[in-house]
Amino acid sequence: MDQLDAALISAMRANPRVGDLELSRITKVARATVQSRLAKLEAAGVITGYGPDIDLIAAGHPVLAFVTLEIAQGSLDAVTVELESLPNVLDAYVTSGAADVLCKIAATSHEDLQSVLLHISQSGSVVRSTSVIVLSELVRPRVLPMLQKGAVGVSSRAPAYRS
Repeated sequence: MDQLDAALISAMRANPRVGDLELSRITKVARATVQSRLAKLEAAGVITGYGPDIDLIAAGHPVLAFVTLEIAQGSLDAVTVELESLPNVLDAYVTSGAADVLCKIAATSHEDLQSVLLHISQSGSVVRSTSVIVLSELVRPRVLPMLQKGAVGVSSRAPAYRS
């Protein structure tokens, strides 16, 4: 990642429906450079998609919880299959420490959340679960500050944009 890569990603986050030509104007580099850089970022797996960001509250899922799971020895594959079958599970991570798995769950109501938690607790692979309900969002999910901080080098500009 260099400064141009970070600038392209930043411009795309600020203008989600922007095309290559407008990205070239915003970042002050040639359109071919934009296209080449985006292709490289996609091929490297840095840019993983162009889907819309979803506001869970506006979409009818105002209850958000983080759930830690302690699982039976050797049952990670079974837990993975079970969690993937639950549409309310937004993501899940294998962790170190007292818990084995950390899940992020969205629900339409507290009753809906309870139903999901009961389903998880009835799994033969889950020994114990602990839930924490989110009251409000303090820092929105983000990656741009980290990418911008780590960006190296000065990117070249198209002749028309050079100082």
